[in-house]
Amino acid sequence: MAPRSGIAALSLPGQIVVVLALAVVAVGVCVHLGMTFLHVAPANTVTREHGKAVDDWIYPEFEQNWKLFAPNPLQQNISIQARAEVRDGEGGTVTTGWYDLSAEDGRAIDGNLLPSHTQQNELRRAWDFFLATHDTENRPVGLRGSLSETYLRRIVELRLGRDDAVRAATGGGGAVERVQVRSRTSNVPPPAWSREKVSTTPSYRELPWWPVPAAGAGEGVR
Repeated sequence: MAPRSGIAALSLPGQIVVVLALAVVAVGVCVHLGMTFLHVAPANTVTREHGKAVDDWIYPEFEQNWKLFAPNPLQQNISIQARAEVRDGEGGTVTTGWYDLSAEDGRAIDGNLLPSHTQQNELRRAWDFFLATHDTENRPVGLRGSLSETYLRRIVELRLGRDDAVRAATGGGGAVERVQVRSRTSNVPPPAWSREKVSTTPSYRELPWWPVPAAGAGEGVR
């Protein structure tokens, strides 16, 4: 019979002591990693409730001078909506309701194992591009302001131009003359167990009406 080695070579009391020591070390490592994570993570419900305990553990021996997440994770739902002014077959105009283009992208992605780049990113990046090149009064700043406005307008007019609901507003015989875009922003509600109070009332940023060139409906987005 081969001689036993390692922990198995110890007596039963010795094995118990070693197992308990390893368990204490494992628990200590997990606690330390958890405390360090909470210390470097953005402010959240746990750190607001137990921030002093986290600081007491970290300072001064384990002080960190870097942040794990930068910038803080987005805690808002932002959707891009649009409506159109459509000329009907009799020369009049009809203004459609607001269409949630972000929701349409979401429905196309949901359950799709291979969603397209367009469905995932086109509208979102166009809106980010617009915000980066315009001030809070929707006035362009810098040389790329006009480009971002044209890009966003072309995406919207193409989507509305092929939307069955828009065509139905004029009996199928109208043409989109102007489009308007707005964003709807609402805070993500905190979990039920959190005592954090956050307003979930949405806010809107509404852009001016943009005319659609006569040949626009047949062109691609450039």
